[in-house]
Amino acid sequence: MTRSDAALKVSGTGAYAVDVTLDGMLHAKVLRSPHAHALVTRIDTTEAEAAPGVRAVLTRRDLLDADTCERWASQDARLRMPQRPLVASHSYGYFIKDQPILALDRVRCIGDPVVAIAADTELDAAKALALVTVDYEPLPAVTDFDEALAPGATELFPEAPLAMTPKYGQGASGGARPRPNVCYRFGYETGDPAAFDHCDHVFTDVFNFDGRQQHLHLEPFVAVARWTSAPWPDDTAAQHLDASSRLELWSSCQNPFPVRKEMARLLGIGEQRVRMHVGYLGGGFGAKNGCKTEPVAALLALKAGAPVRYCLTMDEGFWTMRQHNARLTLRTGVMADGTLVARDAEVLLDGGAYADASPLVAEKAGYRVAGPYRWQHIRSVTDAVLTNTTPAGPFRGFGGTQANFACESQLDMIADRLGLDPVELRRRNLIGLGEPYVPGESAMDSDLVEGLDLVADRIGMDQPRPTGRGRGVAVGFKDSGGVNKPAQARVKVATSGDAWVQCGTVEMGQGAQTALREVAARVLGVSRERVHWSDIDTDHTPFDQGTNASSAISVMGQAVQKAAEAARLRVLLFAATALGVPLERVEFQDGLVIAASPDGSGEPERVPLAPLVMGFYGGTGYEFTGEGFFKAPGESRAPLESPCVSWEYGWGAAEVSVDAETGVVTVHRLVVSGDAGTVLHEGACRGQDEGAAIMGLGGALFETMRFDGAVLANGRLVDYRVPRASDVPAEFVSITQQQGHGPGPFGSKGLGEGAMLPVASAIANAIADATGVRVTSMPLTGETVLAALDADRGRT
Repeated sequence: MTRSDAALKVSGTGAYAVDVTLDGMLHAKVLRSPHAHALVTRIDTTEAEAAPGVRAVLTRRDLLDADTCERWASQDARLRMPQRPLVASHSYGYFIKDQPILALDRVRCIGDPVVAIAADTELDAAKALALVTVDYEPLPAVTDFDEALAPGATELFPEAPLAMTPKYGQGASGGARPRPNVCYRFGYETGDPAAFDHCDHVFTDVFNFDGRQQHLHLEPFVAVARWTSAPWPDDTAAQHLDASSRLELWSSCQNPFPVRKEMARLLGIGEQRVRMHVGYLGGGFGAKNGCKTEPVAALLALKAGAPVRYCLTMDEGFWTMRQHNARLTLRTGVMADGTLVARDAEVLLDGGAYADASPLVAEKAGYRVAGPYRWQHIRSVTDAVLTNTTPAGPFRGFGGTQANFACESQLDMIADRLGLDPVELRRRNLIGLGEPYVPGESAMDSDLVEGLDLVADRIGMDQPRPTGRGRGVAVGFKDSGGVNKPAQARVKVATSGDAWVQCGTVEMGQGAQTALREVAARVLGVSRERVHWSDIDTDHTPFDQGTNASSAISVMGQAVQKAAEAARLRVLLFAATALGVPLERVEFQDGLVIAASPDGSGEPERVPLAPLVMGFYGGTGYEFTGEGFFKAPGESRAPLESPCVSWEYGWGAAEVSVDAETGVVTVHRLVVSGDAGTVLHEGACRGQDEGAAIMGLGGALFETMRFDGAVLANGRLVDYRVPRASDVPAEFVSITQQQGHGPGPFGSKGLGEGAMLPVASAIANAIADATGVRVTSMPLTGETVLAALDADRGRT
């Protein structure tokens, strides 16, 4: 099967947000802070406003009300002018609305946006930015956990931002700002803590997940904004949006409907006055959730009275979003035979300067840190800590990458201490197919032991090792399908029998478009070539919460399936009526209505749908429309609002060698496997698992944003190390399982994140097997591994 987006992408004709061009379109650039933490005492844009090609300048003055301007007048004389702000709210975010559109009283990281300019060209805008004067009063910066959490540390937010907390279920809790410089705390507990008292052994280990991977999506953050009927004659006029004014946005975002909602909230207008278009995305990996470039583009377009394109460079992406680094302390109680009993985990996540999705990542890391194993007691506390560094947000498998590295590394450490086989220890404790993860949660929908044995056998865990080599395994898992996530879909069947799928799932390279068209085609009984994919337009596309958490097939897939079933039923009801036969005698296949003979013995009658439709509705024809909706059923006992729709797993195994003089790790063999439940497109499934594994390989060995205090040392594409073809192991195997237990159409389930999760811990376990030395920090660079080897040699 050819991917439905293949020809457009290979030919370069596929439409992305970066390709949007509108008549009279201006281009935006942003002046960024050179300081990690500072008060903004004065902004002077006088010269910039008079520069050639400049059509609009945006500063905090456009975001603040008159009272605030008066309070800050001593800082900036221009703020004395009476001001009606362009926005109803100046800051955005997920649970916590703390990220300002532009810097207000202070900046909180290097690269924080301060002034935005729209001009005829990007060059004009860049030249004008050089004419802006900004005065800062530097403040102490906190750049790591210890600095941020120290008593008396400088606070990034002296006043608490607007925040909300989800309604949690059994055992879970959460809240914003539990202590200074902690934006969110998530806790989970089940079972009796006294279980520790009965353990034969209790082990405590600390793991440092220093990987601040950059998402590095090849299409940068970009938005194009256009207002209709927006009266803004010049930048000194009062702002009055009349009822006919609408904002139209073309955006490279993964969740157009939540972005629409947030933009409407910021602007103080109804959601019906914001229209979002999303085409193909050139990668996202979690970074393109929520507002990024949209607010600046929209406000500049409003001031300029013309469309504005705001496209970040690849290098600006390093100042915009990254993965969370983490410190995880695991206290684990076990029996002498390796039976797991109790786990207590304390997790710190570095969220950078703003909360963004840190509360969600804290939920996932804290909820997953126990791994897919049976326990009598689990307790975890996860704090999302604010530091004066690039904000952190969702990253492929978010929360799972950090939790899995610590969990699976410690399991091997425990096996070594007890003299047990690490594969057997896992077999003994893995949750079985059909067993719930924790009380109130849904059941495991894969046989974990089957997947573990598959990769362990393929890597040869029970076979002799070549000289100087070690082998390791790991099991990665995550809840999949999002939390309490609703999805709607519409399927239309035309007179000809051709069909359209309309839904809010964003195609960003993962193959969702192909898979969902396949679902509709199978249900309708037509070839996939006859099923068309409608572009996302929030004015017409049915609602979806967003394309994330491997939800496209397990959540939206069920909505599409139901929509296709409803559309097919309408076709059959019409055909039965038109032919005067009972419904049970009618079928529909590739545009033909097939009516069985009354006794079933004769040749069935085959009639094209088109003449039947036109005979009843006339020459204009008709469309048969079906609507579909899916959301996981609510359950008050479920820890995270509702039981998870599905579970995503990644089984991994590695064989490595380590250079004793340099610490450099060579991965000779890497085996990964995921369970698709049922494969709808083999190439897409393999591509997702293999891409995830190589992304995991980069994060495991070298890929990270390196900070020297608050200064990003490798914040340019030319300096940032990503996996090359030469980094792929000599033997790289991905195995797509079809265990058939998924909740999605035909037994399918999401995959694409799972195969990333076990890679780092499998390699760390293999390093320990090869050298006898345990490395508890990643990435597993030569320097990190050599330091561990030297420390061990010093002890011995």
